[in-house]
Amino acid sequence: MAKNKTAYVCDNCGYDSLKWLGRCPSCGAWNSFREVTVAPETVSPVHKVLSDAGAGAATRSVPRRLSQVKASDDIRIDTHDAELNRVLGGGIVPGSLILLGGEPGIGKSTLMLQTVMRMPEKKVLYCSGEESERQIKLRAERLENTSADIYVVCETKLDEIFREIAETKPDIVIIDSIQTVESQSSDSAPGSIAQIRECASALLKYAKQTGVPVFLIGHITKEGVIAGPKILEHIVDVVLQFEGDRHYLYRILRSIKNRFGSTSELGIYEMRAEGLRIVENPSELLLSGEGVGLSGVAIAATIEGIRPLLIETQALVSTAAYGVPQRSATGFDTRRMNMLLAVLEKRVGFKLAQKDVFLNIAGGIRVTDPALDLSVIAAVLSSNVDTAISRETCMAGEVGLSGEIRPVARIEQRIAEAAKLGFTRILVPRFNMRGRGQSKYEIEIVKVGRVEDALRELFG
Repeated sequence: MAKNKTAYVCDNCGYDSLKWLGRCPSCGAWNSFREVTVAPETVSPVHKVLSDAGAGAATRSVPRRLSQVKASDDIRIDTHDAELNRVLGGGIVPGSLILLGGEPGIGKSTLMLQTVMRMPEKKVLYCSGEESERQIKLRAERLENTSADIYVVCETKLDEIFREIAETKPDIVIIDSIQTVESQSSDSAPGSIAQIRECASALLKYAKQTGVPVFLIGHITKEGVIAGPKILEHIVDVVLQFEGDRHYLYRILRSIKNRFGSTSELGIYEMRAEGLRIVENPSELLLSGEGVGLSGVAIAATIEGIRPLLIETQALVSTAAYGVPQRSATGFDTRRMNMLLAVLEKRVGFKLAQKDVFLNIAGGIRVTDPALDLSVIAAVLSSNVDTAISRETCMAGEVGLSGEIRPVARIEQRIAEAAKLGFTRILVPRFNMRGRGQSKYEIEIVKVGRVEDALRELFG
């Protein structure tokens, strides 16, 4: 009988070594090595499933010229969810391994169950290691449709999961969650580095050999990253992040990694008692009509992926009560806000060094579009001088360190979205309008080249 061996694995990246190391040579993390037991190799459960399906025959790979490789577009599986299709790049690619991460209670399981319930033409195997069958049934009854062909199994052992896969022969497999699954080939605890790597590798091989897409639901740590080794994100084909403030109704689905599409796409949902509802026009929901006549509010025309959004930028400037000024931002990068405040003080002459500045992006979403800079500056100065900005005016522009308004991408989409929502004026960078006529737009376009020009147009 073969003896078990021990090895040391990095908690951060999954690098393994025969001896303990103080610093990982792969990722550079300190004191990240943990001792794990490596069991002798046995017949993997995935090999049994592949052999039963006729896809596990041992074949020798031979080198081929790249010009001789035939590439064809895979027929994607329609999820009947416009937002999820957009984020995935057009649908589910057969044989793909998709990882969905998010905070506890954000709605990951609800999103997965709701998605497969809209696909009655597909046989789905839902493997849950965290909830009972009754809990899943109660959630399904709250959702819109319960006539889908879904099989539920509450199991955490990888061997048993593959046995159920062999008997059920599903079209889609969902693992909820990958941190609860354990393999018999490793005696470490579920959720450990060795277990996650072993289980994810087995599921990847199954997906690639059979062409069945597999969804993995993953936990995240307090730092906001997916729990487990970084190699988990390298193994999978797509990494989706489901985020949002639980105190708000809106949920945002982002693509962090996508081998089959763009990583700049964004899906927006609204959490309701009957499940997640697709938000078709998020601009109307992110703009509240209650800020008329109030200072510190500016409307920004942003782009997330290929979708234009108009959102409220809210700022509050007050005298520092405790001597040291506070700088706080919600939904926006604090370091970039500090840079914009420095530009205001150095280039425009507004003294904000002894004042508290609080910034908030309405709706509980986080925006990284640099075109938000102009609205941030406008909201801060509006609160500082206590003068309201017209609710019929929006803006888009990146602010440079010398105070210039730099051009932004997809300016025509921003202008069209503002005109569709009834805005009468939009401030845009002067360089963006070179070679473009203004007559074709149903909105007044104000071209600005510097921060001073924009403030003059807004406040007179």
